[in-house]
Parts: sequence; C-alpha cells; structure tokens
Amino acid sequence: MSLLREIQGAAVDPNTDVATLLRKCKILAVRLRNEEFKRWVDHELNGYDKIENVPKYRILHTESYGNFSGLFDAALNNAPISPLCLPEEFRDRITKSYLMHPISAYASLVDRKEKHDVQEQWPASMIALFAGKIYKDMNCLSAWKLIPYNALVALVDTIKTRILNFILEIEEEAPDAGEAPPNSPPIPQERVAQVFHNHIYGSVGNIAEGSQQVTQTAISSVKQNDLDSLKAYLTSLGIPDQRVKELEAAIAEDPGAEVKRNMRLGSRVLAWIGFISCDIAQGIIPVLQTVGANLITQAILMYYGLR
Repeated sequence: MSLLREIQGAAVDPNTDVATLLRKCKILAVRLRNEEFKRWVDHELNGYDKIENVPKYRILHTESYGNFSGLFDAALNNAPISPLCLPEEFRDRITKSYLMHPISAYASLVDRKEKHDVQEQWPASMIALFAGKIYKDMNCLSAWKLIPYNALVALVDTIKTRILNFILEIEEEAPDAGEAPPNSPPIPQERVAQVFHNHIYGSVGNIAEGSQQVTQTAISSVKQNDLDSLKAYLTSLGIPDQRVKELEAAIAEDPGAEVKRNMRLGSRVLAWIGFISCDIAQGIIPVLQTVGANLITQAILMYYGLR
C-alpha cells in the first residue's frame, strides 16, 4: 500500500491515534521536501512554543469561573466571571484559551473513560490582582477557564480531517508522491504550499463554542433596555419562569445608571448568574445542559447595551 493510502486509511480509522497519523505525515513531508508541512507536523507532535504560532483551530473562546468567599462565611462556588470585571487589556486572557501542548496531551484526555471538561487555572498573579474586584464584598479564592470536553474531541477530529483533505488533493496531483525518491520533489513547492494552506490552515473556523453556536445566533433578539425581549430569550433557553422573575427583580435592584457608568454588571445580577451557573453544573435544570453561563451573560449585557 502506498504511503498516501496508508495516511488516508489512518485518517478515517477511529482506532488510529492522531500522533501516529502525524508521524506518517512527517515521512510524507520529507518526501515532498516541504519545510512548512514538516514544521506544522513537528508543532502538532511537540507543541507550540509561541502564542503567535498557534493556528486558529487551536484557539478556544472560553468562559471563566471561580470560587469566592465573603463575610460571615458567605461563599459562591463555580460562579461565572464576566470579562467586564477586568480592565480591557486583560479580558483576552480569560476569554481565550490557546491549546499549545502536543496533540497527544489532548488526545489522552479524549480517550479516558471519564468524559469531563478540563480546567485551565488562572495565573496566581491575576487572581491576586483582581481577587476583590469581581463580586462585590467577596474575595476570589481560585479561578479557571473551562475547556469543554467536546472542544477537545473537535480538536483531534479537525486535525484528522485537515490531513485527509490535504492528502486527497496531493494524491490527485501525484498518486505516487509518497514513494518519491530522495532529492526528487514529485510536486512543485508552490503547489504543495497552496494545497497546504487551503486545507491545513484553511478557514474552517475555531473549535470555539461547540453546541452553543446555534443558540447564540438568537441573542440578536435581545434589545437594549427591552426587558421583555430579554425575558423571552431566556425562556426560550428553558430557564424556568421563577428564575426569570428573580433576574427581573435583580435588575430592578441594581442601579442601571451605575451599571452603565462602571461598564460592569451589578452585584445582584452577577449573583443571579452565579446561581444559574450552579444549576447548569449540577443538572438541576436539565434543558440548560448545552447552554453556557457565558451565553446567558451575553444576553444580559445586550440588554444593558454593554455588548
């Protein structure tokens, strides 16, 4: 069997691990004499050392959560952290996750028996800097970015798919490219580069928000200062009427002028988001299992005109 066909078979075989597939690609990259392809394979196998080298499909839009303590033993666990709580120059750090480790590290998380989301802890310096500025009268004890399990599955899958598409087009150009003798590139480098960029770095989009994508498009129905549109949207997500009424009360209690002046949600609304987040995490409201707290927060921000 030719090398190209071996790679094709490995790409569609669910039992072939992605690292083995990439090692086959390393052989092909050498035979194609294409440095860019070799460099990409090495990065996927060994990890990325610089953020600017991380391809878009390895960049996730994430939600941050934290554990907080307050006076009189008050506690708030697994509470969502709004990016608006931080200065603008720090927001990117808590809303994006750059998956820089070797692909085998993420594949091992996908293959384990427990299908759990993964936490990427905030740096201790960031927690120390903003510990008392997230929830009013509460101190942040720990904080993390949540990486959904299905995003890791998608990462592994997208690499296999990109390789498959690349190999199929290379085969169309030169069916025996995998058996090319040394110092005899079977395809002009310009053409290899074009195929590489089309299929490996092509605009397939970020792994990002997974199951939230369809629901997220409906956020546009929320209008600024239109409480009915916000309530209707939250109801469409499956949030019970009682919870919606609690949010309505929280909005009424938080001074709207102060929210807009400070460009951050009020303490009562943030507390409500925390309760909803706990409901999602604990499965108390099953219909919300595919809805992230960040999606709900974005809708509330649209109501205030902050998004």
